[in-house]
Amino acid sequence: MNQKALHVLEYDKIIEKLAEHASSQPGKKLCLELQPSSDIGEIRKNLKKTNDAIERLFKKGSISFGDNKDLRGVLKALKIESALDMSALLGLAAFLDNVNRVKSYGRAERDDEKRDSLSESFELLEPLTFISQEIRRCIVSEDEMSSDASPALRHIRRGIMLTNDRIRDVLGKMINGSSRTYLQDAVVTMRGDRYCIPVKAEYKSQVSGIVHDQSSSGSTLFVEPAAVVELNNKLKEMSLQEKAEIEKILLELSLQIAPHAAAIGYNCDIMTDLDFVFAKASYALEINAITPIFNDHHAFDIKKGRHPLIAKDKVVPIDVYAGRDFDMLIITGPNTGGKTVTLKTVGLLTLMGQAGLAIPAADKSELSVFNEVYADIGDEQSIEQSLSTFSSHMTNTVSILKNADENSLCLFDELGAGTDPTEGAALAISILNDLHKRKIRTLATTHYSELKVYALNTPGIQNASCEFDVESLKPTYRLLIGIPGKSNAFAISSKLGLSEEIIEAAKEQISTEDKKFEDLLADLEISRKTIENERLEIEQYKKEVEELKRRIEEKSSKIDSQREEILREANEKARDILQEAKDVADETIRAFRKAGPNASMQELERARTGIGQKVSDKNKAIAQKKEKPKETHPILKESQLKLGESVKIVSMGLKGTISSKPDKDGNLYIQCGIMRTKANIRDLVIMQDEDAKTAMKKFYGRNTSGSKMDLSRASNIKTEVNLIGKNSDDAIAALDKYLDDAYMAHLNNVRVVHGKGTGTLRQAVHNYLKGVPYVKSFKLGEFGEGDAGVTIVTFIK
Repeated sequence: MNQKALHVLEYDKIIEKLAEHASSQPGKKLCLELQPSSDIGEIRKNLKKTNDAIERLFKKGSISFGDNKDLRGVLKALKIESALDMSALLGLAAFLDNVNRVKSYGRAERDDEKRDSLSESFELLEPLTFISQEIRRCIVSEDEMSSDASPALRHIRRGIMLTNDRIRDVLGKMINGSSRTYLQDAVVTMRGDRYCIPVKAEYKSQVSGIVHDQSSSGSTLFVEPAAVVELNNKLKEMSLQEKAEIEKILLELSLQIAPHAAAIGYNCDIMTDLDFVFAKASYALEINAITPIFNDHHAFDIKKGRHPLIAKDKVVPIDVYAGRDFDMLIITGPNTGGKTVTLKTVGLLTLMGQAGLAIPAADKSELSVFNEVYADIGDEQSIEQSLSTFSSHMTNTVSILKNADENSLCLFDELGAGTDPTEGAALAISILNDLHKRKIRTLATTHYSELKVYALNTPGIQNASCEFDVESLKPTYRLLIGIPGKSNAFAISSKLGLSEEIIEAAKEQISTEDKKFEDLLADLEISRKTIENERLEIEQYKKEVEELKRRIEEKSSKIDSQREEILREANEKARDILQEAKDVADETIRAFRKAGPNASMQELERARTGIGQKVSDKNKAIAQKKEKPKETHPILKESQLKLGESVKIVSMGLKGTISSKPDKDGNLYIQCGIMRTKANIRDLVIMQDEDAKTAMKKFYGRNTSGSKMDLSRASNIKTEVNLIGKNSDDAIAALDKYLDDAYMAHLNNVRVVHGKGTGTLRQAVHNYLKGVPYVKSFKLGEFGEGDAGVTIVTFIK
């Protein structure tokens, strides 16, 4: 891949940001050396690793590779059986501990857990814990060897400690005894590695020993008393023995590690590669990126693509595609409208994808493999080389035409600009025609009307434009494929205050053909906006129909279940009644049999009366449980109905307002929140003011007098809120207001777009949703709904 295009498309800045996510120096180095590949197999393999790393970050969180160092020097010393110092050994122990943590991170939590492309790398890691444990046992710090490293070292250090104690005892007796008067201070000091005492110069002859130093004034001599000379010599010998023993221990440790040098080197390679892969995954989460689909037939389809170097709160996603129905895209539109950003987005996302990086776009975005990406973007005017803007661009263009082939992607910004418009347009058409004949995928931006006509008249070439809002004098940055753009110079000038006389005079300077062409473009734009609005309305109607269908199905299912429950209860009650009737009959028979033939009529009458009372009581109890008959409502007349009046649809249980007059069959439309449903006048009941307020309060769960939402506003409530780019506090404030509006607009469920990122914003949203009383449930989006970057919220009905 040519380095000029990498620089122009700012690929180097992406790599620098990628390196910031690596936690080890070898990993950062690998990131900075990353280059796009033209091997589709390698690209798919690298993207699979990136995607698997993203999934692991979601499941298990992040992992650090910070103790992964460049151990080439250490490994070389081990191979020649050289002793490592304590610092190197401790670094090696830290590295092996890091290997152990990474291997544990990669270990499957369940036996049936699915393997991925990174499983083998985690399994091949060898923590060599016995080596790191032995190093930790022997070495306390970079400057201290543990006394437990060997019995000999422990013995030597014990001797050193005892000798030190004996020297201090002898010197302590001297400075606190008869020699005290000869001393400058009653202290023991060190000169070199010898114990000394400070003796006044005039008493030198009174203290037998070796003079090692004197003060700057000469009044104090630092004397090693003869009584401790032998002890100091012994201490020196043991210090040398200690040093030799430490060197021996370091050599033994190094020799123990040497046979495992190859395994350690292999660990280094795997750790560096994993750090590199997880850096790509971490960067993907930061920019809310996905792994694209790759093909090798030079067709790309980027959905909702975003330039990764533009701030999240400012970037506008674009849909751009080429390579199937057409191989060349000519983009027109006003300055600062987003044409150049479109070129850079396509080029940069292509380079990122071929480098195995996830791209900031929507799911199912597709890229293709190109051997080379060429870009002539920006003004590279050179004073030193006496090159004008046109000459600079033409130099680049000549080079691109010479080297490009059908496996290349070419990007031209303002092709043919910087010279006479007529000649520039002719050159641009000729250059594009040459690229088109050679079937080279090309995107070019221009202001020339001739190129718009050329695209309209040439098969395989498509116009596109960057939308501009003339009313606000601001670009929308939306890319519209299939529609050539207008410069809008006259409209913009008029909005900015240029007199109509001057504008009309300018229009007279334009040829009739150009006027017709511009009028055609204006008509196309009006038609496009009309179709777009109709499409949005159709989508809204489809959603409403689907919602009504869902409600009807739920209601039908509820009725079926209630019917089964009613029948079951009725059967149980009937069985109880029959059982009680049987019990009463049995009791009656027993009573008459007990009375016998000699019973008096009074006794039989009392028994009959008692049984009759029981039957009467049971009948009363059953009568009390019967449901009251449903109340009927009077049929309304057309004269009773007024537009905007609150009514209730009896059969559906919905409340709304009248939005149309009844037709000849008595059918009219009722606005229920954002839904507009058809009902018959016979199915309506007028709600009184107080009833309407009570119903609204019950429906919304709040007093409507202070927070009532008018229908025009409710119909504009979207089913999605985008919180990406906001901090947690601002996001929750925006979410709170949106959920209130959405709930009051009768929406059943909404989408909260928070992005994937580090997961902080998603967690804040979920914590907030748990405390919202009218939220029934929420869940992360499924495949095709935005995955973990979106939460689906369902309201209580």
